[in-house]
Amino acid sequence: MSTNSLLSQIPRNLAGKTVLITGASSGIGRSTAFEFSRTQPDINLILAARRIETVQEVAKEIEAESGGRTKVLALKLDVSDLAAVKRFWEVEVPREWKERGVDVLVNNAGGVRGLEHVGEIAEEDVATMIGVNVMGLIGLTQHVVRHFKNDRGGKGDIVNIGSIAGREPYAGGSIYCATKAAVRSFSDSLRRENISNQIRVIEIDPGQVETEFSVVRFRGDKAKADAVYAGCDPLGPEDIAGVIVFAVGQRQGVVLADSLIFPQHQAGAGAVYKRPA
Repeated sequence: MSTNSLLSQIPRNLAGKTVLITGASSGIGRSTAFEFSRTQPDINLILAARRIETVQEVAKEIEAESGGRTKVLALKLDVSDLAAVKRFWEVEVPREWKERGVDVLVNNAGGVRGLEHVGEIAEEDVATMIGVNVMGLIGLTQHVVRHFKNDRGGKGDIVNIGSIAGREPYAGGSIYCATKAAVRSFSDSLRRENISNQIRVIEIDPGQVETEFSVVRFRGDKAKADAVYAGCDPLGPEDIAGVIVFAVGQRQGVVLADSLIFPQHQAGAGAVYKRPA
């Protein structure tokens, strides 16, 4: 039995791995990229996002901070475009990175639109949420699972970022909650399908996290977004990033299959305490 502490083993377990993170230009994706590099600088990161200029800046910051030890590839990807997902994997990823292979996929890209009730939801909002949160996640995962099986000896990690909304639906969140419930079911099925090999499936469900999430939900209305977090101490994206790296950094035989992370003031999707003004 090893005499090293659990935390001291994580950098060693991550050394030399290649991690693909979607939605890496901001929020949880961006923080996860930095957390991997800070935990183990000798790691390779493929950062994918729709905003290519932003994710390129993230890549430069990580490479500078790590003194060049962390190798970073920034690529444009809209996961809701399944043709782009296929092209990304087959064409956009350079040969040298393909030969290096991917060890970890972090399915972080996601989004929400509005709080309208059923009967009032715009069709384009439905299509956007299902396209990004479900179709995009499944599409990229299919490519990566085949890679794990064909090129990595049936070994690799898939981290799916879900939400408390996938466990506890709420009024005004019918489509978003349904997409996150789909992610949860997909993760559970995928884990069962790969029980005979070494593909680990990790589901991480955050509660309230302060990112661009609410700004996007309210279509750029910063005042409405700020009101969501008023009187609260929400989680930051770095809190979720720490859990992701902790889960991936476990020894191969350990699967942190299901994690639900709340800030102190939250006990459920609708159970949030706000300090009096």
